[in-house]
Amino acid sequence: MEHHGITISIKLCYFMKLVLGLSELKHCQWGAGGVCLMSTKWRDEQHSSFINFISCFLTSNSFRLNFVPIAPDLIFNCGGLSLAFIFVINYDCNNPGPMFSRAQKLKSQFAHLYVVVILPSKEQNDSFVHSYFSYCKDIGRPTFVPALHLEMGFEKIVRIAHARGVCKRHDVVSKLKAERERSVQGMNAFVRVISSIPRVEPHDANALQSIGSIEAIAKASKENILENTDISSEKAEMISRFFRDCKFNMSPRIV
Repeated sequence: MEHHGITISIKLCYFMKLVLGLSELKHCQWGAGGVCLMSTKWRDEQHSSFINFISCFLTSNSFRLNFVPIAPDLIFNCGGLSLAFIFVINYDCNNPGPMFSRAQKLKSQFAHLYVVVILPSKEQNDSFVHSYFSYCKDIGRPTFVPALHLEMGFEKIVRIAHARGVCKRHDVVSKLKAERERSVQGMNAFVRVISSIPRVEPHDANALQSIGSIEAIAKASKENILENTDISSEKAEMISRFFRDCKFNMSPRIV
């Protein structure tokens, strides 16, 4: 199947770099370069020049291209997120049903599914809009993305994958930061509780981490403390008494 107007050359690759912008390409390489899986069935239906264009474009944006037998036309693994794409390059105004049926079937298999549809003419665009509201009962699931031509359609696919990958990466970083903050707060509380014991300093509290939680320290004997830390015998006795002698542990309080 031959697609008119597709020319693959070094000039076209440079042109697409300018379309995305060199600064954005650098950001893409840093933030969301990943893997693109292409359906072997879909690949065999395309003109070789278009596949060459896709390969060149993906390479320039730090994506690896692999050919595999998959149900969608494309799957992007980017920033820890997997996104599936149906890429419709020959929209049939007279028979749009199969495209919508396939989209409905795949949306139950993939949490993140997009359908990119090439609509170069007004007739195709009007037909698509009419068909969309006829076939799609759940608006926005999956997401349909119209494009004027093949190159624009694939550029939109890469942009979507890149944007979603970066968002996912930032979300993961935010969660890790929050977990670290909770861990630091927990450690500060641990040190405050243990160092409230008479004669026990913060560095002693850090040494007691080798025994475990505050509950584990409370149950530890003097001998166990001496065996697992470098705390002196006097302090080990003090810690053991603190958690066992009610009269002894009533006076110190955390301030």
